[in-house]
Amino acid sequence: MTRQFFILIILIWFGFNFNSASAQKNFAQRYEIDAKRIGVSPFDKDALPRSREFLRLDSTYYVGWMYEGIYKYERSSDYLGYKNAIHPLQKAFDLINKDYGNAFKRLFSSPQMYMDNQIRLNDLYEIENTLQLCYNNIEMPDSSMSLLDKVDSYHLQKDFFGTCTERAWLFHRNRFFTSDKFDFLKNTIEENEKMAARWCYNGFEKIQKNQSINDYWFGPHQSDDDRLMIYHNLAILHAYKQDYDSAEYYYKKLEEGNRISWGNYAELQMEMGNFDKSLEYFNKRQLYREHGLDEKYYYVPVLYVLGGRPKEAITMENQKIARSGSTPGFGWYSIALARSYLYDGQLDSSEFYLNKAANFKELHIGTTLTQSQYDFTINLLKVQLIDKKAEQIKFLNRGWWYSFTDLYNFIALKIEKYLDIYVVVNEMANNPERKRIVYDLFCNESTVSFDESIYLLKDFSNSFFQSKYEDYQLKDKRKKIQRYFKLFCTKLKYENGDKKEAAAAGENLLKESFTVNPASDESVLNENLVDTATEKLFLARLYEVLAKSYEKEEDQTKFNQNRNNYFDVYPQLLPFSGITMQMNLSVSGETDEVITQVVNDLKDCNIDWTKGMDTGVPSVSIKFAKKGKLYEAIINVKSPTGKTIVNDAQLVFKNAMGTGKELALRLFAKGGVVEYEQVKN
Repeated sequence: MTRQFFILIILIWFGFNFNSASAQKNFAQRYEIDAKRIGVSPFDKDALPRSREFLRLDSTYYVGWMYEGIYKYERSSDYLGYKNAIHPLQKAFDLINKDYGNAFKRLFSSPQMYMDNQIRLNDLYEIENTLQLCYNNIEMPDSSMSLLDKVDSYHLQKDFFGTCTERAWLFHRNRFFTSDKFDFLKNTIEENEKMAARWCYNGFEKIQKNQSINDYWFGPHQSDDDRLMIYHNLAILHAYKQDYDSAEYYYKKLEEGNRISWGNYAELQMEMGNFDKSLEYFNKRQLYREHGLDEKYYYVPVLYVLGGRPKEAITMENQKIARSGSTPGFGWYSIALARSYLYDGQLDSSEFYLNKAANFKELHIGTTLTQSQYDFTINLLKVQLIDKKAEQIKFLNRGWWYSFTDLYNFIALKIEKYLDIYVVVNEMANNPERKRIVYDLFCNESTVSFDESIYLLKDFSNSFFQSKYEDYQLKDKRKKIQRYFKLFCTKLKYENGDKKEAAAAGENLLKESFTVNPASDESVLNENLVDTATEKLFLARLYEVLAKSYEKEEDQTKFNQNRNNYFDVYPQLLPFSGITMQMNLSVSGETDEVITQVVNDLKDCNIDWTKGMDTGVPSVSIKFAKKGKLYEAIINVKSPTGKTIVNDAQLVFKNAMGTGKELALRLFAKGGVVEYEQVKN
């Protein structure tokens, strides 16, 4: 035996005994930690002090880091919170893999081996899953992929971690980026979507490969939940690809397995034009993470706006914001609330919440909605708001061009609009998904309504978009959305100056929307029929373009008819349309100088006040009363068809300044506080 060999033996023996002694020392401390953790979960309020105790006993043991990381994650609601949770979780992940990696590799070598390490496997799952959520919440999907790579390196017989579905989600969630941004991605949306689908089918292959042995270990139905997880992803992927039949197939599978996400299914129904069903499914009970976006509270207000119910949207969203506060989702809820105020004619409130959303650092948790969509939606609504503010100047003063203040404000708003629309157009041009989330109306990944898309596209290359939406009518499979493509074409014809063509197209569309096709099966809803309960915004825009097409023509009958219909279905929009409304005005109650001034200011607004009791125009009744230092106006408005537009609406004011203008807007069902702002000044 050589001297070198003898020294090597001594070193090995010394190292073995040293590590054995160290292990014995750590064993006692870890035994104590394992005993003490039994009474406290990492989700409990006492988890943080317990984690510090564990780390004092043995900082090389993963348990203390796991308790700290999960505790911090559960109480996080912003970027910094999730960032702070990552360090202890990553430390726990590294330590558990270091100490038990070999055991995980041999996990299924025998039932005893599996039972002996089941607690460690559960801990690995909690650590990996929580850490992955942290990475996803602060947009670090490449780090999430690294976690999945590590888990897959153990070649677990059963995919407890859902690595295939998680990879599919990461590809779909980040489909609009390329490998320049994250290494694991491909370089086009189509390639990333293919990778997402491939990982779903890889999951099926893994299930099938180990089906028999896992059935033996865990029972004959062990793979049911694994398949349902993949069905969920495939339903989303097929909906995005517009394979609606396939998406419907997988959602039915999920419903049969009691694992359907009603929110996702509601979004599919919205994309198909089944707005009533969409509302029904959104209102079904479903789980969502406390500190994350509940998409119901973004999309239901959109549906309410489509159905001419912006006040219900405002109430719903205000209640949600009051409950959730400034947690992730607040920015999206603020956008939804701003949109609801915008369509109710409450422009100041709309601007307030748009600014709230713009200044809020949103985390897009539990959703495929992105920061680029967030910014785009805010900016598009801002442009629409600016345009409405300019139109409001013209509505509130029929001689606005003689007023230096009004003229200056109008020009300033137009300049601001063009600057902001430049930003929006550049955002759209740089968005590789613009076809899917802007042009393809009602896409369930979109954050803008069809009306906002029309508003954006009407000023750009009318012939290009007219041709595009004529092509949609030939190729798009969604029968209930066909009328929206036709509305686009009608609107674009009007914007192009072809009023006669727009009028003819609009009349045909109106006829189609209300006429039953005798060739259709009476047992099913005729696809051409408009749903007057959920599609009021569609009808309003159709009546608007028809009214404008007939305006200033010799025969005013059709103009008056369409203008009145417009007022009947969505009165809040009319003051910002440039169309002058005819109304009968009846004033009663007390009178004095203040009330007289209010009435005079009201009559100066851009409303054509008719004399007598013309039954062909809306009738307005305002009753004034004086109560101490304050005044009260009770407003009632009926449409020419007898429909109540405003019912006993109350406006309390202190003086005449601005009150007549506010009254004019309230005649069109604009909401707002009872006490006019002057009362508080």
